[in-house]
Amino acid sequence: MTECPSAIPFGTLAAEYHAQVGGKCASLGVMSQAGLPVPPGFAVTTKVFVDARDASGLMPRINDLVANVDTTDHTALAAAASQARELVRGWALPEEHEQRVRQMYAELCALCDTDDVPVAVRSSATAEDSPDASFAGEHDTYLWVCGIDDVLDKVRDCWASLFTERAITYRNEMGYDHDGVDMAVAVQKMVRPRAAGVAFTLDPTNGDRSGICIDAAWGFGEGVVSGDVTPDNFLVDKVMWSINRRTISPKTHAHLLTKIEGSDVPRVARVQLPEDQVNAPSVTDEEIIAIAKLARAAEKHYGSPQDIEWAVDDDLPAGQDAVLLQARPETVWSKKHHSVGAKTDAMASIVDTLVNPLYAGKGK
Repeated sequence: MTECPSAIPFGTLAAEYHAQVGGKCASLGVMSQAGLPVPPGFAVTTKVFVDARDASGLMPRINDLVANVDTTDHTALAAAASQARELVRGWALPEEHEQRVRQMYAELCALCDTDDVPVAVRSSATAEDSPDASFAGEHDTYLWVCGIDDVLDKVRDCWASLFTERAITYRNEMGYDHDGVDMAVAVQKMVRPRAAGVAFTLDPTNGDRSGICIDAAWGFGEGVVSGDVTPDNFLVDKVMWSINRRTISPKTHAHLLTKIEGSDVPRVARVQLPEDQVNAPSVTDEEIIAIAKLARAAEKHYGSPQDIEWAVDDDLPAGQDAVLLQARPETVWSKKHHSVGAKTDAMASIVDTLVNPLYAGKGK
């Protein structure tokens, strides 16, 4: 394998570099090259992280802080985590890497025909989103980041999120070495979502793979992912494309793009919703089916159940406005034994064979 570049566009991210870009970036590269609707962007590879870490000479000191901390002592854990993050934020990017990231962001701005194009800057750790260890939510994401200097700052903030209290505790519990997990970063053009959320290509309540379960809410999907917003919920049949279950939840607030006094750059903020939106569906039936079909396409491409992040982008025309932001392997029900023969309902068995013909053909 040739030497890993500092940064690689999702559209040209070769499989040989997947180990150097983490789960999120690898997935975005695969989806982009499969023709799925993914906003453009690039991966800042682990080579940048490793070279900045090694040049700093600070990793032994960081290890001393977190390796033996008592994670049940919340005061000690918080202090160690805070000190470790500050040390990481002080890492300087080697010049060749910084120039490459600056070039990639400039090319993204040109592609989008926008100066200082707003981007999401997302952590993509090398152990993240693997089927045997889900790190989803353990590391940081920053929305509506504008300008290369802010992008570079947020790249370092993503690196620093390897040392949050949750991340340190999780790594200790899972047996990962603190200096054994590298961090890549995804830099991706922001969508302007009217609605967003997640979709599972199975029913997470029972593992049934004949349906696609969609959670949706107004605005950005961070409220759904974090649990701050109770989303609408829909279950779509994979064969008939019928909406077999719908629950419209009261949504009193949303994470929306908001103008900040004294700043030319808007920010994502938690705001109260008007009364007419609180009990209204956040997506139309047409959008629900479009999202379900995109999730199913991702599942077919990867060959396994997926946990999808999606958005309905107000900057795109109706009918083309559903986009995929992330796909990762579903990690709960996929680990459980799945048996077609265990079904007592003959029609359920037929549907299962239609949805998973290769799986059924193996007689498992």
